[in-house]
Amino acid sequence: MIVRDFNEIVKNERDRVVNDAQWSSVRMLLADDGMGFSFHITFLEPGSEHTFEYKNHFESVYCMQGKGSITDLATGETHEIKPGVMYALDKHDRHVLRAEEELVMACCFNPPVTGTEVHREDGSYAAADEAVEA
Repeated sequence: MIVRDFNEIVKNERDRVVNDAQWSSVRMLLADDGMGFSFHITFLEPGSEHTFEYKNHFESVYCMQGKGSITDLATGETHEIKPGVMYALDKHDRHVLRAEEELVMACCFNPPVTGTEVHREDGSYAAADEAVEA
């Protein structure tokens, strides 16, 4: 059984907290936990806009707090993001995520991330085998 306290991770396990341009993510589960997915609590700053395309990962996201929108760049369709809304990037969808208010999101990645990934210029993370070679 794995039991982790978000507050303890933030206070004592800074290696599990990842910060990037206008967002931060607390990595509750990572690849080395052996669960087959990773689980994160991610915070997006109000007024921020992010373009992502996880070419090597599937992601599902549940909004716990805040208000924003997500636009599917393939279709141009925009959806409201608010508490209770979940979206899943089942086609490695290139998208723009906008935070009108601070967004607090629970996120799952498959395959799981290791915790050392950084977004590449195209908004993706490297595949696990690419990350090992880098």
